Amino acid sequence: MNERIEKSAELQAPVSRVWRALTDYREFGEWFRVKLDAPFEPGKVAQGLITHPGHEHVAWRAIIKAVEPEHLFSFTGHPYAVDASVDYEGETPTLVEFRLEPSAGGTLLRITETGFDKIPASRRAEAFRMNDGGWTAQLENIRKHVA
Repeated sequence: MNERIEKSAELQAPVSRVWRALTDYREFGEWFRVKLDAPFEPGKVAQGLITHPGHEHVAWRAIIKAVEPEHLFSFTGHPYAVDASVDYEGETPTLVEFRLEPSAGGTLLRITETGFDKIPASRRAEAFRMNDGGWTAQLENIRKHVA
């Protein structure tokens, strides 16, 4: 079982544009498909509702960890926390990091999610599988958003 998900993509947009898409909570919500309540602030909870069709009842919650302009944006959260009857707060959250680097074509965006080894064994494989596919889709979403 893998402990980490790693994805990367070359985006045809300058670092400043990709940074804004990641860290402006309204723009993040557009491509990530979540309606967020407030701007991202380190140490604070970011929350809202998923807007992806069929998942509008699912709450999204993360704690913003790092906002290092045009380099690193990160948060912790509970992967594939979609069952309203389950309290995920007792679980150790995973860490999601977005790292940006200038590249010849625009921006190299790397997304890493770590900590799956701390997810309860009963849901670890499904959470990993769903987030692995989810990050592939989200890379395509942000690519289209910043194009």
